[in-house]
Amino acid sequence: MFARSVVAAFVAVPFLARTAFAASCTRTYTVKEGDWCDTISAANNVSTHQLSAVNPGIDSVCHNLEPGSVLCLGTEGEDCTTTHVVESGDSCGGIQSVYGINSTVLYANNPQLDAECSNLYTGEVVCVANSVIAPAAPDATSILSTTVPSTTVPATTFVASTSSAAPATTTTADADEDDDDIPFCDEL
Repeated sequence: MFARSVVAAFVAVPFLARTAFAASCTRTYTVKEGDWCDTISAANNVSTHQLSAVNPGIDSVCHNLEPGSVLCLGTEGEDCTTTHVVESGDSCGGIQSVYGINSTVLYANNPQLDAECSNLYTGEVVCVANSVIAPAAPDATSILSTTVPSTTVPATTFVASTSSAAPATTTTADADEDDDDIPFCDEL
């Protein structure tokens, strides 16, 4: 009798987890033919990272979307709806400047971005909220945007120049200058 109860409990766990997950989902989207993660994100004001984090079943290159399946777009308390679709020429520093956010908040809401912001790509949707509200990644392998789609191009490209003019892109050092007003942990 005990063995059957234990087996039944293990079988029920995935269903209970799905039920608990569904209860905290605040917005949903039904996948249509031709959808991919960035188009869903752009059309629904949800960052590419958030879509991946709240739907861990989506593979790392977004190839397993099935028309008719329902995706969660945001969860209670962790639903960034203030987004920016990355365009050619965008940089993390430029995005921070436009939206008045610092690099700490930008990177916390978009943990798929590397420290140099070199994996920001055209078409990616990033959270640009002025506070940290995006969900944490369930694990390092499920962050969708770490695998930049092969059909995309980097948002900023560095072109060698023979002129003495400075490049038009913002460097990570420049982007971090706006963090001077953030207190250290021991000052809180």
